[in-house]
Amino acid sequence: MASSVCRDWEGTGVGMTYEWFLSAGERGNAATGIDEGGAWTEGNLVRPLVHGATYFRRLYDELCGLRSGDRVYFTDWRGDPDEVLFEDGPSIGSLLCDLARTGVEIRALLWRSHSDRMNFNSQQNQRLGTELNEAGAEVLLDQRVRRLASHHQKLFVIRHRGDPDADVAFVGGIDLCHGRRDDARHLGDPQTAPMDPRYGSRAPWHDVVLEIHGPAVGELLRCFVERWDDPHPLDRRTPYRMVVQRLARMPRHPSKLPEAFPDPPPAGPHPVQVLRTYAHKHPTFPFAPHGEYSVARGYLKAFARAKTLVYVEDQYLWSAEVTHRLREALDRSPELRIIAVVPRYPDQDGRISGPPARYAQLEALRLLESDRVAVYNLENEYGVPIYVHAKVCIVDDQWLTCGSDNFNRRSWTNDSELTCAIESADLARSLRSELWSEHLATDAPDLDPISGFKLWQEQAATLDEWIANGCLGPRPPGRIRRHSPHPVSRLQTAWASRLARHVYDPDGRPRAMRRRNAF
Repeated sequence: MASSVCRDWEGTGVGMTYEWFLSAGERGNAATGIDEGGAWTEGNLVRPLVHGATYFRRLYDELCGLRSGDRVYFTDWRGDPDEVLFEDGPSIGSLLCDLARTGVEIRALLWRSHSDRMNFNSQQNQRLGTELNEAGAEVLLDQRVRRLASHHQKLFVIRHRGDPDADVAFVGGIDLCHGRRDDARHLGDPQTAPMDPRYGSRAPWHDVVLEIHGPAVGELLRCFVERWDDPHPLDRRTPYRMVVQRLARMPRHPSKLPEAFPDPPPAGPHPVQVLRTYAHKHPTFPFAPHGEYSVARGYLKAFARAKTLVYVEDQYLWSAEVTHRLREALDRSPELRIIAVVPRYPDQDGRISGPPARYAQLEALRLLESDRVAVYNLENEYGVPIYVHAKVCIVDDQWLTCGSDNFNRRSWTNDSELTCAIESADLARSLRSELWSEHLATDAPDLDPISGFKLWQEQAATLDEWIANGCLGPRPPGRIRRHSPHPVSRLQTAWASRLARHVYDPDGRPRAMRRRNAF
């Protein structure tokens, strides 16, 4: 049963929340159970955790308080069992295995990834799953997605038997894997992940997760349960996959989940709406038989209300379908400014992998050419570029999102994604101020959109000029550089455009929605 503190705009919404959030009807998925008591939950406490090191330490603290009979549920795109949570601390795999052996009930859904030879995560996810299953947990490798799609959701839910006030969920962009444990210094994770060599031997990494207490924890758990209870086979039943599953001692079918604990009571002032992407596929998701595109729909509703500032931190920002909607917002609102922070280079910028990503971003950014739009990348104090993996959007210091989705068509239509939207002026402004304080190296980031937009322009121009002149004298403050993707040649465009559209950024919508370019 959904929480009694849920609200729907057709009922008794609080404040302006009904104007920013989707109604249950606007979600467009009558089959899901997360809207049963309303389209969002009130009374949550949300704390943004900036940086992987911050998140991993909080996760460790919460896990260390668990006892026999408590429960853990998580989903992940990539999990490395040997990823250390903090210096001289335990690995995520060893900590979870110890908890499982002491009677903590652990269930997980890991993406059944493509081959490691394609720079994916099949061996790591399989190893994490095998270790946890041998310790008494139940971990499934899940491939119930479209071809060329992934389960990209990153969710961790912790439930306490008999103490729902202590329950917590974490939602955001950070996987439990190598490369993510960085902090505000941005010197990188000592346990590295393969990256473009221009990011150095330890790629600096910028990311964000939300820590959530309150009724939304129950909604997020229902997202996990819907996937867990999907009766379709976990992967494509080829002889090869069956042998691999048996050798790895991976379950082929989930066990029945025990009766859920009561939802947590109200814990704070924040309304939270859960947004998701599930593609239209065969066999269908029983909880989204026509797909679900509430991530895209949530953004479109917020963009339609944007008046002053859209601030984005995103790994990709490379789909024309997405930037077209931002262009419409600019045309509607003459005072609107857009600031976007993206990586300087793709994570893999090889001869084949690089041109499609750069082509897609160049095409997307052409739609946003305006003196009211500025795109930046980041570098640390040593001049090493910082890989921006965060998935954050803040609109008018009123509505914010953080989750697994990127600003591309893949995330809006094709992969499974999970994001939380919050309507709170205090929280939105606080998160923007925290991010700007770090990027701009200033203690006074609480500026109006026009002044803030100019400050970003001035700081980036100053740092760019200092570097162009040979780095003479003290380094100017801040980490921001004006972003200009490396061009793609005409010959590369001939093949990169097709690869970008059909492989890197595929469309998971039904044909009728594609024809209308609707979400």
